[in-house]
Amino acid sequence: MPKMKTHKGMKKRVKISATGKVRYKRSFGSHLMSGTSGKQKRRLRKPCFLTGAMAARVRRALGA
Repeated sequence: MPKMKTHKGMKKRVKISATGKVRYKRSFGSHLMSGTSGKQKRRLRKPCFLTGAMAARVRRALGA
């Protein structure tokens, strides 16, 4: 049986933390932010974590 290949697109967008959580950056936070409120901008700066079935799928795609 061959080895599972790492999904390269996923590898660039997602990190696995030391405790095994799947961390990612939220969308809509890179440009065209002049109309966005400060509260929203601060919220978008913080990293987010995936949970449940979606996190399991991402871990499998990364081979972790």
